[in-house]
Amino acid sequence: MQLLLILGIVFAIGAVTFALQNNGPVTVTLASWQYDSSVAVVLLATLALGALIAGLVSTPSVLKGQWTGTRLRRQIVILEDEKAVLQERIRDLETFMPEVAAASAPIAEGAAPYVGMRAIIAGPG
Repeated sequence: MQLLLILGIVFAIGAVTFALQNNGPVTVTLASWQYDSSVAVVLLATLALGALIAGLVSTPSVLKGQWTGTRLRRQIVILEDEKAVLQERIRDLETFMPEVAAASAPIAEGAAPYVGMRAIIAGPG
């Protein structure tokens, strides 16, 4: 975004410099309408009109992005609240049923690995 701003400023400085160096009279004609002015005024007016049109065209996408961001932030808050409620419920269930909590605990380091049915039937060896 900052790069676009810098490029816009450089372009505007170039346009103003061009307009000041080319200040001869010019006639702008559109259908039956005529306007006499200097090249500088015509150029700056067209740049301003172009900037206004670009702003109007980009406004809907900017607003849509802001609305989407707001909706997603609101959804994050709701999901974090649900997560906290579910974690509290897990803690309550673990205190209510300690044997289930112990059974679901991870296997300690150094515990014997699962042997399998084939090894049990065939026996050692």
